[in-house]
Amino acid sequence: MKFRKRSQVVIAVVLVLAGCKGFWNVPSSGGGCTTNCSTLSSGDFYVLNANAGHFAIAGYSIVGGTLTKVTGSPYDLPSGPYSIAISPNKSFLYVSTQSGIYLYKIGSGGGLTLASTTAFYPDFAAYSMQVDATNSWLLESSGSGFLYAIPISSTDGSRTTTGLVPELSLGILAPHHLTISPDNTNVFIALGVNGTAVIPFNAAPAAGASPLPASASPPIPVKISGGAAISVAVDPINRLLYVGETLASSGSTNSGGLRAFNYSSLSGTPTEITGSPFATSGLTPVSILPVASGAYVYVTNSTVSGSNIGNISGFTVSSSGTIYSLTPLSSTATAGSSPAAMAEDSTGTVLLLVNSGGSPDLDVYTFNATTPGKLDSALTAATGTDPVGANAIAALP
Repeated sequence: MKFRKRSQVVIAVVLVLAGCKGFWNVPSSGGGCTTNCSTLSSGDFYVLNANAGHFAIAGYSIVGGTLTKVTGSPYDLPSGPYSIAISPNKSFLYVSTQSGIYLYKIGSGGGLTLASTTAFYPDFAAYSMQVDATNSWLLESSGSGFLYAIPISSTDGSRTTTGLVPELSLGILAPHHLTISPDNTNVFIALGVNGTAVIPFNAAPAAGASPLPASASPPIPVKISGGAAISVAVDPINRLLYVGETLASSGSTNSGGLRAFNYSSLSGTPTEITGSPFATSGLTPVSILPVASGAYVYVTNSTVSGSNIGNISGFTVSSSGTIYSLTPLSSTATAGSSPAAMAEDSTGTVLLLVNSGGSPDLDVYTFNATTPGKLDSALTAATGTDPVGANAIAALP
């Protein structure tokens, strides 16, 4: 099998111990609740603050309309963070930074404990990460142009080998977002102008074998030449693959598009559903969130023509047998400046959004009780002393 070629020099970085404060303090509440404040609550979630001087993980839950810090939050980071991933067993959190990837153990109440001040894995450009469904692999797409499969322990979250790890060349530098299919058999990576990679994944390979193929098949090409695939997601019950592309939608100044492919077609010739690509009411669809029920899929646009803020567009997902369709919701939700990523909390009642340009750092939405799928702004908040550059978010499953 193919393994990582560059040296595995473990870089020791002195981290401030988890739970210690830096020179700034995250406010305990945002004071921005506007909807159902007495009952507005959520599970635990974590935001990466990425501006210089504010490198930190900010952990929260929402209790009775108040944004409440988890014990020990914020947790200082040694350098600028890129991405965050939580294991499906809810026990471990991984954060990639310019100093490598770090492992935190998640305690009761959502508090984090840093496993080691030495980087868990010395990749300094892990742009996107996810833990597979068996809690055995941390998959990460690297700015070096490789997909790495890092073997981990489901018991303590640590690496199970100190040697080389399985790798797959992606053929380009600086890949975008990565996601693993819910059935744990495929990895999808947005490759910008090169399209979208579809990579078979085997979580239980034979002894000595790699969970990744020896080489990657040709990616799904972008819809329009000059466009770029910048986000990917998979329907929670493996019905559809979603790809967010620039320039994919015609007939509007907002040319961002959401493409939807039949998941069952991906082992052969990828087939788009009728109507794909769908206009997203923006230029750059940077984040896609299919909700856990599978009934809706939401797309965040970081830029919108004629506006200095972003938005969220949504679609109803319906099916007739194996024929699937998307119907745009009648309205979009307003976001802050340069929205970056979304998450659904563990209760399934709250949608979370971070805005890297602020105004605000955190947007919290609830689902409208009378208009199916419509998002209502429920709370806005800072996640530190602004500007913090909140660039990623993850919620406990």
